[in-house]
Amino acid sequence: MKTLLLAVIALALAVTPFSTRVTAAAAPKRVVAVSFAPVLNTPDFAGSFGGKVALDPCRGVRPIEFIALPGTLFAVEGELEKNGVKVLRVTSNDYPYPSKTGLYVDARFVEEADAAAKDRPRHLPELAEIQKRLLAALGKPYVWGGNVKDGVPLLRKYYPHGDPLAGVDCSGLLYQATDGFTPRNTSTLIGYGEAVPVAGLSAEAIARKLKPLDLLVWNGHVMVVLDDESIIESRMGCGGKPSGVMITPRQELVRQIMKTRKPADSFPKGSAGAKSFVVRRWFPAGGR
Repeated sequence: MKTLLLAVIALALAVTPFSTRVTAAAAPKRVVAVSFAPVLNTPDFAGSFGGKVALDPCRGVRPIEFIALPGTLFAVEGELEKNGVKVLRVTSNDYPYPSKTGLYVDARFVEEADAAAKDRPRHLPELAEIQKRLLAALGKPYVWGGNVKDGVPLLRKYYPHGDPLAGVDCSGLLYQATDGFTPRNTSTLIGYGEAVPVAGLSAEAIARKLKPLDLLVWNGHVMVVLDDESIIESRMGCGGKPSGVMITPRQELVRQIMKTRKPADSFPKGSAGAKSFVVRRWFPAGGR
């Protein structure tokens, strides 16, 4: 009987692809990012960054969730190997959004956390510093899940033929400018800070009410008021449309938005959200 049981176990291991075999909690319970660390919704880092797949959001190739900043703390749920790369399945308070497939990080981008380790501290930069960082991203490409404008050094080291993720998406533009102080997804930004009453106003009236760092946002895209004259954003341009980080005069941009969306004081639920936008004021009154 014992011999038969061992044979069955051996057969089960033999038919399990080694490249994706999961091991139980052999990994540390908590790890911390030692550098910028891409967090994916797939364990296939080798396939995503091997250079054979173009990470094109317009074609639905979107494995990147966000790039964790150095010091980001992760809870480890499991460990596996995928195409020769050791990968950890993780969760993090820095990215508290649901994922049907789970969140994964390359084990070489993290190290075991000290028992007393706490979540990465969040310190909001000064207004002028945030504006400077927003401007520094001008002209950078749109990268789905990107929030490091110059790319991830360890990606260049471990995946020299792959995409280094040098660019930002719409909420990533704000995230990198605030040192990860602001939420990473527009699903949270639509209710972030305080509402600026704009329902029923004209584009001109809305433009006059805007203050630096106000957000014009809907569930799917966010734009940031840069100063008294302009708005900055990172657009995902598909089908030949303008793409990347760009600046537009604020009244002109509000007019563009209002061709397809109506201003609301709070973001509506359901299908009405597809035709609405809100303005959120989150930066401390009077600046810092």
